[in-house]
Amino acid sequence: MHEGKQQDPFTLEIVKDTLLSIGDEMFHTLARTSMSPIIYEVLDFACGLTDHKGQLLTQGNGVAGFIGTLSYMVKDVLSRYSAKGNINQGDIFIINDPYGGGGTHLSDVGLVMPIFHEGELIGFSANKAHWTEVGGKDVGSFTNDSTDIYQEGLQFPCIKIVDSGKVNEPLVEMIKSNVRFPDLSIGDMWAQIAALKIGEKRFNELYDKYSKETVAATVELLLDQGEKMARKSIMNLPNGVYTASNYIDGDGLGNGPFPIQVKVTITDDQFICDFRGSHPQVPGPVNGSYTTLVTDVRTVFLAITNPSQDVNDGVFRPLEVITDKGSIFSAERPAPVSNYWESGSSGGDLVWQALAPILPTRLTAGHFLSVCSVTLAGKHPDTEDDFLIVEPSVGGWGAGIGQDGARGQFCIGDGETYNIPVEVAEARYGVMVDSYRLRCDGKGAGEYIGGSGVIRSYRAMTDGQMATVTYGRHLYAPWGVDGGEEGSSNEFAVIKNNGEVDGPYGVYARYPLNKGDVLELRTGTGGGYGNPFKRDVSKVQQDVKNGYFSIIDAKEKFGVLLNPETLELVGETKERLRVREAGEQ
Repeated sequence: MHEGKQQDPFTLEIVKDTLLSIGDEMFHTLARTSMSPIIYEVLDFACGLTDHKGQLLTQGNGVAGFIGTLSYMVKDVLSRYSAKGNINQGDIFIINDPYGGGGTHLSDVGLVMPIFHEGELIGFSANKAHWTEVGGKDVGSFTNDSTDIYQEGLQFPCIKIVDSGKVNEPLVEMIKSNVRFPDLSIGDMWAQIAALKIGEKRFNELYDKYSKETVAATVELLLDQGEKMARKSIMNLPNGVYTASNYIDGDGLGNGPFPIQVKVTITDDQFICDFRGSHPQVPGPVNGSYTTLVTDVRTVFLAITNPSQDVNDGVFRPLEVITDKGSIFSAERPAPVSNYWESGSSGGDLVWQALAPILPTRLTAGHFLSVCSVTLAGKHPDTEDDFLIVEPSVGGWGAGIGQDGARGQFCIGDGETYNIPVEVAEARYGVMVDSYRLRCDGKGAGEYIGGSGVIRSYRAMTDGQMATVTYGRHLYAPWGVDGGEEGSSNEFAVIKNNGEVDGPYGVYARYPLNKGDVLELRTGTGGGYGNPFKRDVSKVQQDVKNGYFSIIDAKEKFGVLLNPETLELVGETKERLRVREAGEQ
């Protein structure tokens, strides 16, 4: 289509789908060119495009916890540089400020590139990726016992890493001098830049092919469609005010637990989440930024309204998130934020908990929630080179109406990420993976049962290794719904080479491991849904065969009596019969 011709709806849809594909291409470019397993294996990053105002148009996601952070990054660039007329073709801005500009923690480094067409600013290409290292007091940078932001690594307050096409070499050299694995961090930076340039190239090609007017019309269509679909979904929700309260375990320094709360107000065209009254920011690094809270609430909002909706800023126009400044959900400098996901995910989980009873077809019972992060550092037994494992852990999700909970999946904030494969871990790092299996602990009983967590065990192959483990939801198990049982909490233990067992713990900074010691990581089972006495007998039999529950559990939790040798049905308890009879009346 050329300028002056009428814009037909078919062309607009083609341009819209092309915009979406650009986000995906940027995503795959970064994954294929990065240096760090946390990016190319785990997929701890996100890429996308915004318009010239910073409104998100498309986003390719590995981590659901980055939904919306890109637009905040771009808007920070605009607020700092636009009035000064200092946004130029060839600029690239670097930003990881946790208190604004789409910040999470310092390890998540964002890059933003303005896109110009025939001298006019038409949009931005942006991405955010977890760098293996950004300096700080601990290997791996994000830690669980920091007391201020300055211990957590380098801070990039929205500055130019590339100025009009010229790389800021002194800044690059400063980064190299302050991180423990400079080849990985700088390699990842160049991979991010490559992805930005793909976004710039494809966006310009779109303008050349379809014209400025057509692309501009498509952008408005994309945002307006997102808003209309969201508002239509909200109209189908039951109006009302819904509340939930819970706790964040602690801050890693021995303080806590910290009470948190939400009031969700649903009208015909608004979805308001008010977290005011939650605990103030705390001394340890579980604080989160307002951006983090918004992002996690957006994830649950999408699950409630339209899980299949492509993400753009129009989708979130009906959503309002309110909280107190200086709270654990909106921390201010110099509060530490390394483990920001513990507060952010808990905020999203509150909205989930408040609405699960009234939206049984959309929301399940509670899941293991925490990223359950592990950083494990030491020497490789063959090369004696330093190694560093940085990864999240999978766990159990809650059951829902008509379905058991998913087993061994990442938490909602992690989205579609992955573990480091066993073969990669054993080849690159100084560990052996002794086991990786489901954790069948008999929790999460219900008419539909919670999904199992996992056990993943690392055996140290050299002396002097250090493990920093952050397993939130350690004190408060995933909640059940409609009579379903709670799940189990996240924990880890260390099995020493001499057989001594130390633990379980939820959080530990720099646990010393020597050759032969085993770090056993255990994630929680999700909550159950519905009265366990209503579970079908054949399903209970199968649960026992699979090892999810014991014969004793079958009797005490489900009211089903099984022959211990054949697992054939012997009978049902009086309690189960009463529940079943009441349900049939």
